[in-house]
Amino acid sequence: MTNIKRRETVSVKIGNVTIGSNHPIAVQSMTNTDTEDVKQTVEQVAQLHKAGSEIVRLTVNTLEAGRKIKEIKQRLWDMGVNVPIVGDFHFNGHKILAESPDCAKYLDKYRINPGNVGTGSKKDEQFSFMIEEAIKHNKPVRIGVNWGSLDQALLAQMMDANAKLAMPLEVEQVMQKALVESALQSANRAMELGLREDQICISCKVSQVQGLISVYTDLASKCKFPLHLGLTEAGMGVKGIVASTAGIANLLQMGIGDTIRVSLTPKPGESRTQEVIVAQEILQALDLRSFTPVVTACPGCGRTSSDYFQHLAEDIQAYLSEQMPVWREFYPGVETMKVAVMGCVVNGPGESKLANIGISLPGRDESPVAPVYVDGKKYVTLKGDKITQEFQLIVENYVKANYAK
Repeated sequence: MTNIKRRETVSVKIGNVTIGSNHPIAVQSMTNTDTEDVKQTVEQVAQLHKAGSEIVRLTVNTLEAGRKIKEIKQRLWDMGVNVPIVGDFHFNGHKILAESPDCAKYLDKYRINPGNVGTGSKKDEQFSFMIEEAIKHNKPVRIGVNWGSLDQALLAQMMDANAKLAMPLEVEQVMQKALVESALQSANRAMELGLREDQICISCKVSQVQGLISVYTDLASKCKFPLHLGLTEAGMGVKGIVASTAGIANLLQMGIGDTIRVSLTPKPGESRTQEVIVAQEILQALDLRSFTPVVTACPGCGRTSSDYFQHLAEDIQAYLSEQMPVWREFYPGVETMKVAVMGCVVNGPGESKLANIGISLPGRDESPVAPVYVDGKKYVTLKGDKITQEFQLIVENYVKANYAK
């Protein structure tokens, strides 16, 4: 596993998941259903959890949505899905918590954005009420500050102070400092009201990679709260994946971050689960966690004589993913297994020997045979038209022999 030294933090318990300190970095996601629609929301939460989301956030934007939280939790429990549910509150969270006691009781965590909890004297009153509800029901809180909804009074105050400096900072730098200040002020206020330090986590989200790294580096140096990482609007497709990976991975490499969310914009009708898979891949690529066996495959070049190795790599990856729900229960540790599917003799044998199980398929002008290596030693040579099935059987037998309870 990795030698990355994690930042020291307090630990925060969210339902059956604990973040911070040396606990595993948790993967989060968020539904995009109307929370008032219990059926669709429950289905999506279950789908996200099955994909690997360990915490799921729901929008709680109306009183009716708040009233549905108990039913949503009950239906999930009936399905055997015991995933922590976070209520995402903006503007009217104090009213919803006040008028829907079951919402306050059945949520596992409240997300409060200091930038839109209220203005003027109402801000303190409404923020205080939400924190008091968290204390009453023994719930943790995420102080979630966003670039796009920053506390304007605080920002104006800091802009005025910056303008008086001999060497004023750039506007963007002041905004970044305001994000951190807003989060820390709110967290400190919550503790003054009686919320424990181990009930608070923080996020300061922006939409650009460099800004994300700058803000969280500053934030991490000023507190010991667990930090929730992610770009607030990563974008669609490859752009969203690359931007999220660049920002989150850089911070994780520095030991910063205790839970992550990859906020991808799905295509219309597309599954929400891709953001979970990307988050898992980031953690696995950094050797911070293992979720499923890794398949190493070469990209192919002029030496590879066909696309057979590509199909084999795809088939094996699909097979591993399909088996993981069962294997995870009966073969603990299998998620750390490494499989190599290579396309020619240049790197094929070497990569295969470094994996737990590896196969080197014949390239152009090579003998039509495929040596298989198990734990660094040549195990068998496959040939013919059943290589895929035979290799899959070798993988299956290896799992049973090496990872059984």
